[in-house]
Amino acid sequence: MFGFGQDPKQQGEEIPIPSSAPEGAIISPDTYRENRIPPRQSRTKKWPVLDASGPPRLARIPWRFTVTGLVEQSVEWTKEEFEALPRVQVFADMHCVTRWSRLGNLWEGVSTQEVVKHLQIKPNAKFVLVYGYDYGWTTNMPLEEFLRDDCLFADKHDGEEIDLEHGGPLRLVIPRLYAWKSAKWVRGIEFMEEDRAGFWERGGYHMFGDPWKEQRFREEW
Repeated sequence: MFGFGQDPKQQGEEIPIPSSAPEGAIISPDTYRENRIPPRQSRTKKWPVLDASGPPRLARIPWRFTVTGLVEQSVEWTKEEFEALPRVQVFADMHCVTRWSRLGNLWEGVSTQEVVKHLQIKPNAKFVLVYGYDYGWTTNMPLEEFLRDDCLFADKHDGEEIDLEHGGPLRLVIPRLYAWKSAKWVRGIEFMEEDRAGFWERGGYHMFGDPWKEQRFREEW
């Protein structure tokens, strides 16, 4: 089900707080909570590695980021073009459905709001399907969640480039939902009128995935 590994990044005992973030960084609202750990989660000081099938072999293909679906015109960026877009930093917590939470992550990359500035999204678009390079992997979410101001396509984490096993060269970060929605190895997005289950959602995971409501699995499963 998952591929497991271990990352050398280890936090100290002290939990990073919003005031420690760099000036100008976007602060995810959940980091202001008195208790930042959702129900039945526990803090990890490491950065665990979890995925469905292992990292894809990206060195063999030219990297592209594509936008399709309910847009007036499909768009494609090369790695260089995407990296040239305006950038942001986001201070946010991360909650995995497997019950670990890593608090106080500093992400850097291109915000989802910046991406849509370069698109003409059709009025009937209500959902987003995110595609990964890892063997047809996808995940879904409402458009309004995708466009929260703390959401971004990140290529750096805590000041370092995101390595392959953690989703580099580019991963999506959706801090307010369970971490499986923060797709690794992103290759593109599709705008849709109707919601469509992604990889884990087809297997019974929740279509939304709010960690504070423990939306781990779909009720019908």
